Amino acid sequence: MKFTKMHGAGNDYVYVDARSEKRDWPELARRMSDRHFGVGSDGLILIKDSDVADLKMSMFNADGSEAEMCGNGIRCFAKYALDRAIVSRTVAPISVETLAGIRHIVPLLEDDKVVGARVSMGEPVLAPDDVPVKLGPVGEYGPGPVLNYPFEMGGYDMPLNFVSMGNPHAVTFIDAPVADFPLHDIGPKVEHHSIFPNRVNFEIVNVDSPSHLTARVWERGSGETLACGTGASGIAVASMLCGHSKDEVDITLPGGTLKVNWDGAGEVFLEGPAEEVFSGEWI
Repeated sequence: MKFTKMHGAGNDYVYVDARSEKRDWPELARRMSDRHFGVGSDGLILIKDSDVADLKMSMFNADGSEAEMCGNGIRCFAKYALDRAIVSRTVAPISVETLAGIRHIVPLLEDDKVVGARVSMGEPVLAPDDVPVKLGPVGEYGPGPVLNYPFEMGGYDMPLNFVSMGNPHAVTFIDAPVADFPLHDIGPKVEHHSIFPNRVNFEIVNVDSPSHLTARVWERGSGETLACGTGASGIAVASMLCGHSKDEVDITLPGGTLKVNWDGAGEVFLEGPAEEVFSGEWI
């Protein structure tokens, strides 16, 4: 089976054209994602046919769990499809079916080469029951947003802000440098906390200025990743709702910087790089 490894700001995935392939994809995701005995990645992304869009993207985390959406992964998905003429370059934007809904991607070109993309990430979901996060009886917290919810873990006071970008996120803003935060200890405890029925992606953020944030992400099912597109989108929404940022912000993660735009009411737009690393054959 042929595969291609790609990354968006260091958030790396194995891509397989699954339009004529049938496999045990969760098990294959676990095996291929292993950084010692497999290809090494944050997960597996499949290219499939769609009845409602140009193509369908299916994504499996490194632990084999299926995820609704991946902002970095879908940019590379678009590059993969364009570079291999699975989708014509005359198609703009490209529509991609995901478990979070149909997303639209506009490729970014340099010398006629796809180097990145701008993705319409959909409208953020702020009602806690829909994120989902269970804070009390259904409807107790109203339509949201829930900002600066008191939360403590491992001796750290971390007020949480909840948002779904098709998948659930809990964002906290801290004063100490994010590089010094014990994310590998705290991250899995937050991910699996009982208030998150579907687990959660957890982001810690420094506010550097109204136009720049620095963050790290503990990604549900994969652990710490070098970047997260839905995470960056959720961070931007939370930052804007908390008054830290306005309608455009750059978010620097360990793997690179992503740009997010949101007008406070409609869709969130994410812009960032997409790169191919290598191709091979899985035997």
